[in-house]
Amino acid sequence: MDDAAAHKLFPEIAEEVFTAPLIRPAHVGEDWLEAAQRVYTEPEHAMWDELCARQLTLLPNRAAPEFLDGLEALKLAAGGVPNFDRLSAQLHAATGWTIVPVPSVIPDHVFFYHLANRRFPAGNFIRSRETMDYIMEPDVFHDVFGHAPMLIQPKLADFLQRLGAGVWKALRYNHLRALGALYWYTVEFGLVDTPQGFRLYGAGIASSPAETVFSLEGRSPNRLHFSLERVMRTDYVTSDLQQTYFVIESFEHLFREMATRPFDQIYASLKPAFQYATSAVLDTDRIYQLGTQEYALRGGRGSRAAPV
Repeated sequence: MDDAAAHKLFPEIAEEVFTAPLIRPAHVGEDWLEAAQRVYTEPEHAMWDELCARQLTLLPNRAAPEFLDGLEALKLAAGGVPNFDRLSAQLHAATGWTIVPVPSVIPDHVFFYHLANRRFPAGNFIRSRETMDYIMEPDVFHDVFGHAPMLIQPKLADFLQRLGAGVWKALRYNHLRALGALYWYTVEFGLVDTPQGFRLYGAGIASSPAETVFSLEGRSPNRLHFSLERVMRTDYVTSDLQQTYFVIESFEHLFREMATRPFDQIYASLKPAFQYATSAVLDTDRIYQLGTQEYALRGGRGSRAAPV
């Protein structure tokens, strides 16, 4: 896409609207897309395989059945970093989605624009052995292993597209971070209630061995019933394990909430900053677990606290 075409797709954003001032690499246009998926080395393919093998020992009986079905359908553990063209062809046939390469973290409004067009931006790099357990920027393992299995599931795929399509309304009200919180507590760190108990479906959990266990079995975090407006008013943690997880009833219910709620009224009622802290529990919350917050109170990742 050339810059002229990109300008037509991205409405002008007023200066008073808050977006991340990320520096765009010179080799990408305003859509931040790279021309092609990079060619990975053998050690990088081996890193993918090692990360996959580690997660595959943890996800059975913890991941949602839909996630495990998607993982199997897409053959993400078949050996090496998956080819984006192959994945995109399979996803497009199922739900109309594709995987597109980006150099690193991209601005939220650009990210949501791609979601609105059923394109999922995936980091065009993989973590090193030194950052195997934790990486600040989402890499190809997080983006593909974590997200692609749910993109093949129609209800979550439709929810994600509708979420992305809401970006311009969020910007109009200057509440992009509120939309980001909804994304964060569902697509990245969501849990779902199933007949077998709570199961994970968020990519940030599914791609992390520590969070896979912590989110479902840790005594530190809160586990609360999902409420769309509550979530949009809640701050979130970007550099450590979550202090609160929200549990949806079903993917169908999540989509209905996104499709039917009056977002103009919600945005008009929001304060400039988040109303609730990451660990907050309200009198109106339906509480599944009132967490001890022990992990966060001991200093979290920075203090090497045990994720209990």
